[in-house]
Amino acid sequence: MDLPSIWFGVLAVFFIGYFVLDGFDFGVGMALPFLGRDDVDRRVMINTIGPVWDLNETWVIVAGAAMFAAFPEWYATLFSGFYLIFLAILLALIVRGVSFEYRHQRAELVWKRRFDRMIVIGSAVPAFLWGLVFANVVRGVPLDAGFNFTGSLLDLFNPYAMLGGVTTLLLFFTHGVVFVALKTDGPIRQRARRLASRAGLLTIVVAAVFLVLTTVLFGTVVSGILSAVAAVALIGSYLANHRGAERWAFALMAATIAFAVLSLFVSLLPDVMPASNNPAHSLTVENASSSTYTLTIMSWVALVFVPLILLYQGFTYWVFRKRLSRATITGVPGGRTGGGPG
Repeated sequence: MDLPSIWFGVLAVFFIGYFVLDGFDFGVGMALPFLGRDDVDRRVMINTIGPVWDLNETWVIVAGAAMFAAFPEWYATLFSGFYLIFLAILLALIVRGVSFEYRHQRAELVWKRRFDRMIVIGSAVPAFLWGLVFANVVRGVPLDAGFNFTGSLLDLFNPYAMLGGVTTLLLFFTHGVVFVALKTDGPIRQRARRLASRAGLLTIVVAAVFLVLTTVLFGTVVSGILSAVAAVALIGSYLANHRGAERWAFALMAATIAFAVLSLFVSLLPDVMPASNNPAHSLTVENASSSTYTLTIMSWVALVFVPLILLYQGFTYWVFRKRLSRATITGVPGGRTGGGPG
């Protein structure tokens, strides 16, 4: 296997890491109005992701930097053609991050509710748009001979891409609700399990339609197998949640997202961005990649730093592994008396 193909696989791993980790962050944010019956409940939910959300978000920075260095032609075409979509994602992530930091700066409920709404919007918008982006990449977009996007913004909001956006929105929502059930205790944990069951049924139906369409229209035998594994994992997560096995439910939801994203990357090969108007204008793994020298240097850097990043992130999750409840929130009767993020 040559270096461009290896780095295409590495890039797939980076995006899988981002969607699995920031995916449940998005889900927790979107679930605030459904599970948070009062400010204390919402503080508990936010605290489940408080120590890790910004670390999870770094995966998209790593993925973007790797794409820029390993596949500059792909990066240029994607970010120039989809720049309004990526701008909306960036603004939503900024709004979400600011809201996490500012909602607790004042005690008024009106102040907090405004930032809670911003958290919901800042979570839902990227969850939908990321699916829209990747569905369009798999479907293909009009490109000229210089690999420039020649379509319009409205072309990106086609029915297939919209279905992809709804699929990621529901997957991340269910993933986040399952995470809340895993990380909390008490009534909010029970409500999260019930909501995960209801959301899980809708997610199974929508995801099945999208994966079947993708396999039939754009897939290969291998991508079809990966899609089937994702579907089985999603059903397994639903059943595990129904039985109260939260760790299994969360692990299987993570596997669902991982195999679904991997199936999309596999269905692209040998292209990285198909041209819907003329196959000769398509960007491939070979014509979009950097030089062998650049990819070799990147490989050595990745061999050193990626394991360190994984170790650090694993350590962070281990430190903050305990369940949270209303009793862990400061300033609440029966809660802890020390300071903290809540």
